Amino acid sequence: MEVIIRDTREQAVQLVADVMEQAIRRKPRIVLGLATGRTMESLYDKLVEKHESLGLDFSQVTTFNLDEYVGLTADDPNSYRYYMDKHLFSRINIDRLNTLLPDGAAGDLDAECRYYEELIGSVGGIDLQLLGLGQTGHIGFNEPLSAMFSRTRPKALSPKTVEQNAPLFPDPEQMPRRALTMGVGTILDARRCMMLVTGKQKAEVVAKAVEGPVTSMLSATALQLHPRCTVVVDAEAGSKLENQEYYRWIFEHEPEWLAYQ
Repeated sequence: MEVIIRDTREQAVQLVADVMEQAIRRKPRIVLGLATGRTMESLYDKLVEKHESLGLDFSQVTTFNLDEYVGLTADDPNSYRYYMDKHLFSRINIDRLNTLLPDGAAGDLDAECRYYEELIGSVGGIDLQLLGLGQTGHIGFNEPLSAMFSRTRPKALSPKTVEQNAPLFPDPEQMPRRALTMGVGTILDARRCMMLVTGKQKAEVVAKAVEGPVTSMLSATALQLHPRCTVVVDAEAGSKLENQEYYRWIFEHEPEWLAYQ
């Protein structure tokens, strides 16, 4: 795992957008794993800007999203399909047939999850997996006690996750209590992972995820085992990390990051 600390939220988001841009330019047929949430909205805005002003081409890109709420159809304004269409897919030149999410309204959820795993395998796996970090230390909807080798499956949401996400619904009581999510093992199969976290409210969980012991109680700690995982945080989110000086040194001196300064 590699940790990069940028002074501001804007700089952290910009860095991840720049890395994704270069990855797409190097491999136009790249397979991206995508995430949702407030932090990702500004990231997707930057990717749209790169498409519009720099000609970043998404026409051959394939995407797989981490998760979807159980019971919500694609046209539901609270579904993650609707979110992705609104914030990214409708604003770039991507083939909608290549934008894939698990179907939360499927009649057979277990079969849908198996099918989703098959789809990922059919394109050779995910090249770059984008991740956020939940308040319970989860990636995707892999709540506490999620198995480290779990695959895409239905998952009950924790009370803390419901509390965090329910205000995004017009009627918080209507928020689904279950979701389909890529498993921890599915995420770890990606060739590269990038986790973007901003804000002081995430500082404690960032420190546990990055510097704490690997445990199924915080699924994000599994990323410590990934051979190529980069965690990008702003100064607020990284404020409780013990090795901040070293992480800043990495960005300033490692050859990989010189082009982004």
